[in-house]
This record gives sequence, C-alpha cells and structure tokens, in this order.
Amino acid sequence: MIKSQITFKQLEAFAFVVDTGTFRAAAAALGTTQPNISARITALESALRVTLLIRDAGSVRLTADGEKLLRKTRDVLWAAEALIEAAGRQEMIEETLRLGVTELVACTWLQTFLRLMKDAYPKLRIQLEVDLSTAIDARLMEGQLDLALQTGPFKSKAFTSEPLGEEPYCWIARPDLMQSLDAPLRLSDLFGMTILTHAKHTQACAALHSTAKEQGLRRERIVHSSALSACVPMVLEGLGAALLPKRLVAGEIASGDLQELTCDWLPEPLSFYARYAPTRAARYVEKAAQIAKVAMQTH
Repeated sequence: MIKSQITFKQLEAFAFVVDTGTFRAAAAALGTTQPNISARITALESALRVTLLIRDAGSVRLTADGEKLLRKTRDVLWAAEALIEAAGRQEMIEETLRLGVTELVACTWLQTFLRLMKDAYPKLRIQLEVDLSTAIDARLMEGQLDLALQTGPFKSKAFTSEPLGEEPYCWIARPDLMQSLDAPLRLSDLFGMTILTHAKHTQACAALHSTAKEQGLRRERIVHSSALSACVPMVLEGLGAALLPKRLVAGEIASGDLQELTCDWLPEPLSFYARYAPTRAARYVEKAAQIAKVAMQTH
C-alpha cells in the first residue's frame, strides 16, 4: 500500500526544502538534521521514481517533475491538517511556527497572542524573532519565516497581508518638564527640547523630519533609537519629550509618571498586518493570523 512507501515526513521535507532553499534550512525549520532531510527526499524520489530536486553547490532547484508534484504535495499536507482540525484534534499538530514580530508587538500584545495560540494548538512550537519591520520582511521573502506581524511598507505584494489594526502615536513627557508650556502645544514648542523617538527609517519619523524641515525646526534635536523600549526610561529620566506609539506608554500615562501632550501635529497611526505566503503556508499559519487580530484588538 502507498502508506508503506510515502510518508508525510517525506512530503513535508520536500515542501520545506523548496520553501527555505536549502536542506540545511529545511532541517532547522523541521527540528531535525540535514542527513535526515536528504534521506527523506531520496526515499520519496525512489518511491515516485522521479527526480524532484537538483542539488547544485549547496542550493537546490525544482525539476519539471518537482514543479508538477509540489502542488500535489501541498494539497496532501493541507488535507491532512484539515482532517485533524475537523476531528478537533489540534493537539496532534506538533509543528514549529516561525514567527517574526516588531518590537512594539513584543512589548504589548505578544503575550496575549501566545496564550491564545497555546489554547488553539497546545503542542505547536513557536520560534520567535523580534526585529525591525524591514528585517522581518526580508526574512519572510527568503522563506525563513512562516508568519510576520509587522508594519508596512512591504517590498513584495506576493504575500497575504491581513490588516490587524492601527496603533496611534502620542507625544509624552515627564509632567514637571511641561509646567512652563501652555496647552495646546505647537510642534515648534516641543523642539525647544530633545525629541526622543524610534528608528529614523520608519514612516512616522520620516514624516516628523519632513514637517520639521518645512517649519524650519532644528532636526538635530531628534534622537532616534532602534529599540522603542529604550526611549521610555529616557523620557522618564526627563531627557526630553517623546513621540511613541501610545500603547507602549499607556501604563506610564495612567500612573501619572508621564503626561500625554496635546500637540498640533501627529503622524499617521501605525498600521499592522499579519503576512504569510498563501501558496505554501500551513493551515495553522492562516489561523494564527486570525488569532493575531483578536489578540491585538482585545489586549
């Protein structure tokens, strides 16, 4: 019978080698060794009596037969996962979700997301990467991530991008620094002190620089940090005013340690998306994107 000749592990290895580009990367993603992946591919090719992949100096490429059979391979894997879900046996899914998130997600609603994922898929392992959105986007394009929870813009439109919600910005400062200023503030008032904010290449910071240039403000007063969380202790120490996503500092505002400032200028809110490759993603990846939306909106 076919079950004695072809296994799900062989089909999975084939799909992952194609998706990640190398046997080594596929082995890392599947939590096994490169020789195991090679053995599974060889056994699958032997059973099917076709050559699926051409190995060439560390890289691989699909043969014509491989191209034809890859889609069928994915159909079988998706069908098996659908069978498990229909039976309500999600605990049988013992895979690894390679997840990339931005720092803001990690500092706010990631814990809620992980808890909801644990409830939905008790034995699913999550391999987490926290980085800038541009780096996450590159990893997704390389096939090194299954799901990205990130902000735009994106280099490729070949991925599903499901909107999760928006994160508004706010101006904040230590209350004692603002006693000499009258509300509502103008942007020029804030440029009388140091402006703390996050990475320069972000859309919000680009808009801040552009507006400051238009108004003739001293842009050298803007201090950027690639780590959003590093800005919070700096503003708590009274080193300046900060432009940050409001959710990041909601606790400090509520406690009175920081004061939200009313200003005549704010950047557009951050728009977050769950992104994955629809042609290769497992069903649990699509489900994870839906769970991310719930996590962000309920946190």
